[in-house]
Amino acid sequence: MKKVILYLIILLFGVQFAHSQEEENTNTIKIVKNDFVDRNEDEIPGATVFTGNVEVVHKGVIINCNKAYYFDKENYVKAFGNVRINQGDSITLNSQYAEYDGKKELAIATGNVLLRSPESTLTTDTIYYDKARQMAFYNNSGTIVNKENTLKSRSGKYYVNAKMYQFTTRVVVTNPKAKIETNRLDYYENSGHAYVFGPSNIYNQGNVIYTENGFYDTKRNTGILKKNSKIYYDNKIIEGDELFYDRNKNFSKGINNVKITDTLNNMVAKGHYAELWRNAQTRKDSIILTKKALVITKVEGDSLYMHGKKMLVTGPPEDRVIRAFNNVRFYKTDMSGKCDSIHSNNKTALTKLIGNPVVWNNDNQMTGDIMHLIGNNKTEKLDSLKVLNNAFLIQKDTLSKNGYNQMKGQNLYGRFEDNKLREVDIIKNTESIYYMYSEDNELIGIDKKKCSKINLQITDNQIETVTAYKDVESNLYPEDEFPENARKLRGFTWRGDERIKSKNDIFPEEELELDKQIQIEAKQKAEENETPMEVLPETLEYDEKNKSEK
Repeated sequence: MKKVILYLIILLFGVQFAHSQEEENTNTIKIVKNDFVDRNEDEIPGATVFTGNVEVVHKGVIINCNKAYYFDKENYVKAFGNVRINQGDSITLNSQYAEYDGKKELAIATGNVLLRSPESTLTTDTIYYDKARQMAFYNNSGTIVNKENTLKSRSGKYYVNAKMYQFTTRVVVTNPKAKIETNRLDYYENSGHAYVFGPSNIYNQGNVIYTENGFYDTKRNTGILKKNSKIYYDNKIIEGDELFYDRNKNFSKGINNVKITDTLNNMVAKGHYAELWRNAQTRKDSIILTKKALVITKVEGDSLYMHGKKMLVTGPPEDRVIRAFNNVRFYKTDMSGKCDSIHSNNKTALTKLIGNPVVWNNDNQMTGDIMHLIGNNKTEKLDSLKVLNNAFLIQKDTLSKNGYNQMKGQNLYGRFEDNKLREVDIIKNTESIYYMYSEDNELIGIDKKKCSKINLQITDNQIETVTAYKDVESNLYPEDEFPENARKLRGFTWRGDERIKSKNDIFPEEELELDKQIQIEAKQKAEENETPMEVLPETLEYDEKNKSEK
């Protein structure tokens, strides 16, 4: 029994010894080819010198050179002349001189260094190759060239398995269509995908992109921009929490806190979702806005604010059209209004208010089925107003408690001076109720008329004179003889509680509630954007999905 146990111990020890010997042999650098061997301890202490067509092998790495010093105790080799270090089909490293540490699996190559991978070539003066970590790095300027791009940087790292270059100092990427400048870049050579972090500029055939955290596909000319991002076009700037860019489609999209500035037309468009389509040849750009959409246009030193649930801005600069839909509101210091939809053309200076429109010009309220506001492109001022079908003008009487001056008819035509309503003509089936006062502001009576036409002269936002024409029926009633229920014309609706009194009133409650939710989400995403964005699935899965192209 003791003999059996002893035999098993010896057998087990022998197996372990064999494994350790095999592992030691695997970790040892081997010289598998050479023309001449010389071991001169006086000249090169501890080294064997191999010359002529030397080939060194270590754990999948093959080193070829003209001459090699092999230090067997240190498991270390120095290679001279036409050095080539090869690791399968992943990388090939050429240089004039190299050192390789078999214990650390680390190579250092200097002198006309050329690192080749299946996708690109790196040239530099000195490079370090860490086989254990499958990483190469350099610190003294390098140039990387592949099919699409040329990259230049002061230092960089190359991760073999990920096929990715990483730069943490100034780097410039150029190709025939784009140029990237940044201080932090992860570049995947197989896909051409670039991830930037920190202040970065991307120049793309007349367009300039700025971002501090983003992704750019150098092959498809598309981008995803996350932090403090802006896209500069010829005369437009788009910015927002998150931007998407497609150069080939002339398209960009913004999500959350989006702002588009049109420097040529003095216009600003805002919203939490926006699309910008461009056509450089026809100049027929298009903007689509939703989620707290707002368009601000400059008019003679003032600003016109316009909101709709959905807004479109289309056409070239000289023929720009703004359309807004669903619960449309607008505000200017001397005018505001509401309607279902708006169509505004800057070439004709015509703005159409469609669907239950109401306009307040200072203290005057005007309603009707359709309204047209006509501007003057030379003076950039409001010129005239048309109210078509069921026109109704109401002005709250400032001296009486509950009195309203009222004029109604089929159509209303107004004339403006310095953006103030000066004259109004109301025609067809015209009626009016008007509070008349003496020079001492004492009420003379309440005048009620029916006629074919009424003309109003307005001064300082107050009705100065009322003139009736043709088939006039007029009665002046003392206040106590004119009952309260008769003091309002048929169809009277005072909408003063809906009046837009400031630019802050332009958004309905549901849009403000949506804005609150989005701002909470935006704050969370802003914190996430303080770290480099995660690598996208299309980058990680690129080789798998593009096998057929190779």
